[in-house]
Amino acid sequence: MMPEFEESHPFTETNALKPFISTDDDSMSMQFDLKLIQSRMRLEDPIALDLQYTRAMMAFLMLNPEPRSILMVGLGGGSLAKYCHAHLPHADITVVEINPHVIEVRDAFKVPPESDRFRVVCGDGADFIAKAPKGSHDLIMIDGFNYEGQPETLVSIDFYKSCRKALAESGILVVNLQDIEPECTRLVGRIWQVFGEPVMALDIECGGNRIVVASTEEVFRECAGSFGRRWAALSVEHKETLRFSTASIEYELEPWQGVKKVAKAPKAKKRGR
Repeated sequence: MMPEFEESHPFTETNALKPFISTDDDSMSMQFDLKLIQSRMRLEDPIALDLQYTRAMMAFLMLNPEPRSILMVGLGGGSLAKYCHAHLPHADITVVEINPHVIEVRDAFKVPPESDRFRVVCGDGADFIAKAPKGSHDLIMIDGFNYEGQPETLVSIDFYKSCRKALAESGILVVNLQDIEPECTRLVGRIWQVFGEPVMALDIECGGNRIVVASTEEVFRECAGSFGRRWAALSVEHKETLRFSTASIEYELEPWQGVKKVAKAPKAKKRGR
């Protein structure tokens, strides 16, 4: 029988649960239970993005291959942070993680140490972004979950408005959503409501995620009109990371190839499970 705790016990707080680390011959994973893997690292290549949804979140590279200011919400095992730190050497990166126990295991997952261009902040991501100076970031990446899933503070209309305010004029928002209908479509609709037409949603074949990328019409049109050239200019590492997502990204950008896109709110997809 599981022990009963008082309601105020720290380990009943979803933002303060201690993760555990599991390993096999090839990888190390961070988990809060035995069902779901929060983060996974290849032991032979700690910087590589192992989970498909993390690779899809790098779709922003087609829109802006060299963001200078990156803000991430959610550290986990540091997969996104490590990749960006290693392959975007000119970027200043701030990661906000609400759970101090997650930050405590950063060394096990080879998260880079604090430096002039990389820092991990223990705090509430929604509050941090709300207080961010206007236009202060080229890229905001949201991958914030607690034990129960996605906190409402990270999926509200007000939160997405704060993200847009904190983004530079041509800034990009990348959001990892749980692909559970009809909730996921409702959340995509919130992003669409704040950003308007330039929103793409990438379905992930395994893992139950949908990656949403939002920016400006100009950014989407420029990428759609030069997609092949942009792809050719990417590094070998970026091409390997995006190889499973490239077709989906190009498909989502098709309406922007010299044609004015008609704004339509997203509709729920029919899915067989």
